[in-house]
Amino acid sequence: MTVADNLQAVRTRVMAAARRANRDPASVKLIAVSKSGSINQIVELIKLGQRDFGESRVQQLQERIAQLPAAIASANLDASLASEIRWHMIGHLQRNKAAAAADASWLIHGVDSMRLAEELEQIGRRRGRRIRALLEVNVSGEASKYGIKLPAARHLFEQFQGLSALQLVGLMAMAPNDPNPATARECFIILRELFDEIRLMSDPPMDFVELSMGMSNDFEVAIEEGATLVRVGTAIFGPSPAAVP
Repeated sequence: MTVADNLQAVRTRVMAAARRANRDPASVKLIAVSKSGSINQIVELIKLGQRDFGESRVQQLQERIAQLPAAIASANLDASLASEIRWHMIGHLQRNKAAAAADASWLIHGVDSMRLAEELEQIGRRRGRRIRALLEVNVSGEASKYGIKLPAARHLFEQFQGLSALQLVGLMAMAPNDPNPATARECFIILRELFDEIRLMSDPPMDFVELSMGMSNDFEVAIEEGATLVRVGTAIFGPSPAAVP
């Protein structure tokens, strides 16, 4: 199957999961995580209307953005399409790469410390704009995962409320890599409940709207539990070369 076929299959699964949860499928934004794909494959998905793409490394994100206009021109597409793409920085972000990520991203998914938040705040002030980001929470408590520990999330969000150039618009988390969907569901329920609590603390609450959870192996469960953003890479582009035996 081609990446175009894979995208259509994933879209069908997204719609079915949303309907099972009595949700409007349009309330779920599919992010195609393109780290294992080529620039030409990205263009193939753009032809099908895909506009949200995610990268986990800042350097690769910058390279994709730089390559895209020429790739779009080679495919005889309208040059303005490049400006319609929303790029998501979904990986762990180091403070020394925060400025590059802020300049390249429509949304940063992984703010996981006050120090990073303060760095992005200063960058936003220098740029004269607000930087949109999600608070990453380590719901599972796994030492191998990044994110703010669950008990500290509410308190840290209260501190973030004092920032003017960093706009926190929601939460992000990763479930454990477990074949049992019940494990992922438990984590997603916890994150959704935290999201609902924090949203009541938000000022104004209508700015706190995104719940980023779910990847190729568990995005349907995530949608059933309220995800507004799902990050799907392998199911669209296939495994990365390093993951192939």
